[in-house]
Amino acid sequence: MSVKTVFTTGEAAKICKVSQQTIIRCFDSGQLKGFRVPGSRFRRIPREQLFSFMRDNGIPTDALESGKRKVLVVDDDIELVELICTVLESDGRFETRSVNNGFDAGMMVREYRPDLIVLDVMLPDINGKEVCIRVRNDSSLEDVKIICISGMVETDKIAELKIAGADDFLQKPFETERLIEKLCNLMGVESFV
Repeated sequence: MSVKTVFTTGEAAKICKVSQQTIIRCFDSGQLKGFRVPGSRFRRIPREQLFSFMRDNGIPTDALESGKRKVLVVDDDIELVELICTVLESDGRFETRSVNNGFDAGMMVREYRPDLIVLDVMLPDINGKEVCIRVRNDSSLEDVKIICISGMVETDKIAELKIAGADDFLQKPFETERLIEKLCNLMGVESFV
C-alpha cells in the first residue's frame, strides 16, 4: 500500500477529525503550510506539514501514520467477528479490534478510539442501544460512526437505535460486501465493492 504524500483539504480534515472549513482557515492563515495547485485555487498539504500541524495542535497522528481507518467489531458471535475482521483487514484500508460484550466495548472505545463501531444489538450483558447512548453521551467520541447489526427486523426498534445514535443498520445475515459498502459510505472512503 503506497503512503500518500500530499493531501487535499478534505482529506486533511478527515484525518484531523475537523471540518474542511477549519483546515482551509488554518491553511489561509499560514498555520498549516502547503501550496496551491498552479492555475487553480486548490490547496494541497504535504504529509510532513500535516504531521507537524497535527503534532503542534495536539491532534493524534496515528490516523496519518497508519492511514488506515480503525474499526471496532462488537459481537458475541465469534465466527462472525472473525469473518468481519478478516474481510476488513484483507481490504487493506482498515485495521480492526474486536470484543464480545458491551462492557469490553465501552473500555475499548475509549482506549482504541475507533473511527467506526460495528455493533451487535443483542449482546450478552448489555443492549446495543445502551452502547450507542453511552458513546453518544461522550463528547470526545462524537465523530465515531456506529453501524448496528442484528437479526431482529422490527422497524420501530431500528428507529429507536437511530435515535440512540446509530448511523446505520444492517440486517443479519448480510453479505460482507454490503457491510464494507456501508462502512466506506459512513467514513467517506471510496467503495471498491
